[in-house]
Amino acid sequence: MGYPLAVKLGTITPDGADVYSFQEEEPVLDPHLAKHLAHFGIDMLHMHGTENGLRDNDIKPRVSEWEVIQETGTKLKPMYGPGYTGLKNLGNSCYLSSVMQAIFSIPEFQRAYVGNLPRIFDYSPLDPTQDFNTQMTKLGHGLLSGQYSKPPVKSELIEQVMKEEHKPQQNGISPRMFKAFVSKSHPEFSSNRQQDAQEFFLHLVNLVERNRIGSENPSDVFRFLVEERIQCCQTRKVRYTERVDYLMQLPVAMEAATNKDELIAYELTRREAEANRRPLPELVRAKIPFSACLQAFSEPENVDDFWSSALQAKSAGVKTSRFASFPEYLVVQIKKFTFGLDWVPKKFDVSIDMPDLLDINHLRARGLQPGEEELPDISPPIVIPDDSKDRLMNQLIDPSDIDESSVMQLAEMGFPLEACRKAVYFTGNMGAEVAFNWIIVHMEEPDFAEPLTMPGYGGAASAGASVFGATGLDNQPPEEIVAIITSMGFHRNQAIQALRATNNNLERALDWIFSHPEFEEDSDFVIEMENNANANIISEAKPEGPRVKDGSGMYELFAFISHMGTSTMSGHYVCHIKKEGRWVIYNDHRVCASERPPKDLGYMYFYHRVPR
Repeated sequence: MGYPLAVKLGTITPDGADVYSFQEEEPVLDPHLAKHLAHFGIDMLHMHGTENGLRDNDIKPRVSEWEVIQETGTKLKPMYGPGYTGLKNLGNSCYLSSVMQAIFSIPEFQRAYVGNLPRIFDYSPLDPTQDFNTQMTKLGHGLLSGQYSKPPVKSELIEQVMKEEHKPQQNGISPRMFKAFVSKSHPEFSSNRQQDAQEFFLHLVNLVERNRIGSENPSDVFRFLVEERIQCCQTRKVRYTERVDYLMQLPVAMEAATNKDELIAYELTRREAEANRRPLPELVRAKIPFSACLQAFSEPENVDDFWSSALQAKSAGVKTSRFASFPEYLVVQIKKFTFGLDWVPKKFDVSIDMPDLLDINHLRARGLQPGEEELPDISPPIVIPDDSKDRLMNQLIDPSDIDESSVMQLAEMGFPLEACRKAVYFTGNMGAEVAFNWIIVHMEEPDFAEPLTMPGYGGAASAGASVFGATGLDNQPPEEIVAIITSMGFHRNQAIQALRATNNNLERALDWIFSHPEFEEDSDFVIEMENNANANIISEAKPEGPRVKDGSGMYELFAFISHMGTSTMSGHYVCHIKKEGRWVIYNDHRVCASERPPKDLGYMYFYHRVPR
């Protein structure tokens, strides 16, 4: 085949050796092994396998994370057809591939992009490589159409046999253009280094939010509200706040391992083997009950540097999180990655018995309870660096001049987008670090995640508010763009409404008009709003809250992403998805029927709501 091969030294014997092709991601046979080894001065006729060398006749269970997750050693049947198309690895791009396979297994994303393919392609900009919706649609079509996942015909099979290829080749599609767009201007995703799949998932949701198609926003299925209850330990007074989130982060309850004795014995044996340079013992993986992780999630946690408004000073505080709403699709991240005492990142190699059916109804928020007293609504003083005070006091920035790069840096940390915009605005564009300090001080406030409102600007001041449906009347579209749309036969009021909803983007405004035919009938509403527009009306308008699809807290597992390796900065990701009643493994370009899905070793789990 001409691919580079790796030979495990401890397995070389006169009869052969373990040879692996990383290009094909599986063990292979090298008919010229003796000749190839001789090039390196290795005479295989005089070699003997070491004690820890794994040969085909070794009867040893496969416990390595790499082997179990990729289902090495089992004969996996390739899958073909719509929804069974793989993605080529562009060099540490498996995190992107795994997330996108899971995303496009969700009907709402299929409908939003592939279902709207003709309209999205017809109204794509002159340079479609720079349009998120075009690139999402193109990728989704490639994965779902089946055009790039067809079984080999008989003539190809004969050719493979003649070339001594014993398996059908799956090529997959290349997401090069998609990766280039979604990762541009991002310091990590634009590199060729391995990344965290969870961080990329949130980055993708952010892009979907900012580039939604009209009123349709498929990421609504992930959004839910978290109720945070913070209690001052001295006064026993409480504060209830809500924030938006897109995934549930589940801690690993290591102290609840059910095989502690085995773990202690293994660790002692491993250290002794390392000290004496002997082969390491067979891995023993901690077995953690899922119920223990769920319990750890629901327990109160200490709040660092808590400022009590009742005491007007710092105090001890505890925080409890509950679901104020349950999403249509629940994404659960297992917090396997942490830092050691030396600040070196490490990973918990654990087995958690993740359930196929998950019931979290008991985690529903209850709000302020009888007998509880709320903390006074007083904000702590803001500490601003001395060299920045004059600049902040003398400079009132226009909301449209907010530094979007600082906003995105904060949003990538997981803070709500509107909160990030307020932080950058109220700190006078002094950078992400100062804005971060503002967020830490204000994140307990009830309106923390609400859109930025300034009386002087009349309502939502966010330049990106249109992405979330806000249409401030001060956002008067340019007349030349309105004229272009009206020259196509549309009403002036339709043009104004569409441009306001799309931040004055002509292409997106046209798409918005076609996807909102009901606004043609309601155009009188726009006229009425314009006639009645004044600062008082606008300032009194309350911004809409985040859209959530609340319902039952009963879920069923349909996909999970697994990570192999010791850090998010290295290793490999694969995805398992349940389709047509059976599990399928997506390992870059290879798509096969799964024989033993390792549900206990996953990193991110995707659940969909089960109707009661």
